[in-house]
Amino acid sequence: MRKRVMISALLMIFAVLLSACGGEKFKAETDWQVHDFNYTNQTGDKVSLDSLKGKPWLAMFIFTNCTSICPPMTMNMTDIQKKFKEKGLKDYKIVGFSVDPTNDTPEKLKKYLSQYPVPDDSKWDLLTGYSQDEIATLALKSFKTIVKDDPNSNQVIHGSSFYLVNQDGVVVKNYSGYKDVPTDTIAVDMETLIEDGKK
Repeated sequence: MRKRVMISALLMIFAVLLSACGGEKFKAETDWQVHDFNYTNQTGDKVSLDSLKGKPWLAMFIFTNCTSICPPMTMNMTDIQKKFKEKGLKDYKIVGFSVDPTNDTPEKLKKYLSQYPVPDDSKWDLLTGYSQDEIATLALKSFKTIVKDDPNSNQVIHGSSFYLVNQDGVVVKNYSGYKDVPTDTIAVDMETLIEDGKK
């Protein structure tokens, strides 16, 4: 009887140790493969799905003439990067897809980004160099979100989420990017993904 209690106790300790070791493992909530792309960023450099492989990244959809959700979303992303900096995170990227590519030249995107207190703009890729139909297809197929012109204005209707993409180009989680943004959770998730990638 005593032996059985002892074995049970040891098994419980072993289980606790195992769960502690596995606590760092990131738990994906989505499994959406990002479709291949090759676009131009705000400095005129080419950015592709392949060039982003090996590092996790946060994605969003914005445009420079946006009069509603884009400015607060970009500011929220800036706050998230401040958290990344506090945690000492370095192996990540922030990717913004313009939903108004005809208007958003690399120069306009660069100027747009310069208006925000970005801790490290070398981590940011604001992308353009495609048709709106192309980005609408990518948004729908890869991120399960819409991109379409507003028939009543010069604005573009698009989602307000932030998307966490892992080192293999798979969307593993998404968050509110406009209101009630879980900044701390996003920072922890990014940190965990980076750590998991080192194992």
